[in-house]
Amino acid sequence: MERIVIIGGGYAGIYALRELVKNKNIKITLIDKHTYHNLQPEVYDLIANKSNFADVTIDLTTLCRGFNHNHLEFKNLKVRKIDQHAKKIFTEEQEIVEYDYLIMAAGTRTFFPSSIPGLNNADDIKKLHRAITFKQSFERQLFEKIKNEAKQCADTHIVVVGAGLSGVEIAAEMAYYANKFFQRGNFSCDNLKISLISSSSSILPGLKQDLINISQQRLKSLGINIITNTKLQKVEDGYCYLSNGTKINHSFVVFTGGVESSTITAELDDVAKNNRGQIIVNEFMQTDRYENIFAVGDIAEIRNLKGEIMPPNVTIARISGTNAGKNVLNMIAQRPLEKCNPKLDGILIALGGEYAAGDIYGILTVKGRLAYEIKKYVFHSYRKPLIKLIKKGYAKLKRF
Repeated sequence: MERIVIIGGGYAGIYALRELVKNKNIKITLIDKHTYHNLQPEVYDLIANKSNFADVTIDLTTLCRGFNHNHLEFKNLKVRKIDQHAKKIFTEEQEIVEYDYLIMAAGTRTFFPSSIPGLNNADDIKKLHRAITFKQSFERQLFEKIKNEAKQCADTHIVVVGAGLSGVEIAAEMAYYANKFFQRGNFSCDNLKISLISSSSSILPGLKQDLINISQQRLKSLGINIITNTKLQKVEDGYCYLSNGTKINHSFVVFTGGVESSTITAELDDVAKNNRGQIIVNEFMQTDRYENIFAVGDIAEIRNLKGEIMPPNVTIARISGTNAGKNVLNMIAQRPLEKCNPKLDGILIALGGEYAAGDIYGILTVKGRLAYEIKKYVFHSYRKPLIKLIKKGYAKLKRF
C-alpha cells in the first residue's frame, strides 16, 4: 500500500487531502504541530470580537475522522528532520514516519528582520496563540483605560508596521472595533490611536489603484494615521524610531512586514529554493530533485504557465494543493501528470465592520457592504464542507 504524507494542515494541505481521499487503497498521514487548521484570514474578526476561537479553527483530528477513508490518520507531531533518500520523517516526539510520496504544505511565518533592533517584542498575529495574546492584552489595556479615566487618560497607540493586505486589514478591524467600543459605552477616554506604516509610497503596493484609493479613504475615515515612504528602524523604550527621523510612542507594535518560509524547508537542503526559503517547484508542483516530493501553498514558489510568480494566498493554496493531490494519485496510477496553471479569482480586503473592497476577476471593483458579503460567502463556502466533515468525525469519535 502506497504511503502519502502531508506536512501541514493549512489550506494547501487540506485541499491536497481532499483529493487524496478519493483513492481508498492508499495510506495517508497528515502531520501538523498544531491540532487545528487556522483559518488565518478570519483571525482579524477574532481580535475584533466578531467571532470566537471555534469560528476560526478546524479540528484536524475530527476532520480526518470525517473523511470516509479507512487508512487516513492525523498525527500531532513536530517535524525535526527529513531523510529524502530513506524516505523517512523524524519528529521531536521520537516517532518516525515513512512515506512513498511527500507533500510539503507547512506554510510561512512572519519574517522579523534581525536588522531592526527590538522587533522581537512585536506582536505576530499570523500565529493564532499570539493573536489571542494580543487580543487579551489589548482588551486589558482598554479596561485599565476606562477604569482610570477620571484620573488620567493615557494614550493607547497601536503601531502596525507593514501596509500590505494583513497590515491594512488588522488596522481597519482594530480601529472599527475600538470606535464602536467607545461609542457603545460613551466612555470619555476614547483617545486610542492607530498608525499604519508603509515602506512604499502607498498602502497595498502592487494592487490596482482604485482598490488602493478605496482602502485609503476607508482607513482615514476610521481615524487611522497612514505614514508612507517610511521604514521602522528600531523599537525601544516604548517608542518606534522611523527612517524619516521621527519617533512615535506605542502601546503595541504589530509587525506584518513580510513572510518567510517555514523552517522545515531547511531539511530539504538539496532542493532549489528562493531567497525567502520557499521551495521552487515545477508545473506539476514537484521539487527539482525528487519527483515524489511536492510543495504547495505558501511554502512554495509557484508560477503560472507564463512564468509569473503567484502571490501567497488562499486561492493559490487551493489550486496548488488540489493539483499536487491529483498528481500523486496520477503517479500511483501511472497516468500522465497534470500541469498547474494558477489564476487569481480576484482579491477581497476586509476594511472594518461590514465594509470591504474587492477586485473580481480583474473586471469588477466592488466596495462597501456588497464586497463584505462576497467575502463572507467565499469564506463560508470553504468552511461549510469542513464543518460537515468535523461533525461527522466527532460523531464517529463519540461511538468509541
